Amino acid sequence: MADRQDTTEKDRREREAFREQVDRKEKRKVAVREHGKDSVWFGLGMFGLIGWSVAIPTLLGIALGIWLDTSWPQGQLSWTLTFLVLGVCLGCLNAWYWVARERNAIHGKKGEESRAADDEQ
Repeated sequence: MADRQDTTEKDRREREAFREQVDRKEKRKVAVREHGKDSVWFGLGMFGLIGWSVAIPTLLGIALGIWLDTSWPQGQLSWTLTFLVLGVCLGCLNAWYWVARERNAIHGKKGEESRAADDEQ
């Protein structure tokens, strides 16, 4: 009699574990389907955002440097090169900010999904 109860309890736990495993896989597949459609466009948009976030400060730095070089010419100091480097550095910091922000948004969603799965267990 005790063996039968142990067997039914074991079967019940196995069924429950299987049910939870299927539920987690289903949630993952639904999440992939929702984000899968936007992945190409999201990637292209992020690529453009990163490119412009570096290009605009660089071009502004070049423009400011050219204006300073024509207004106040210095013999050995090139304002154009100085502000070019400064613009590239600021653009890279700006791009890093946007990539980190998107990474946190993506990982935040995954973290919420995994926390929800953990809460259900």
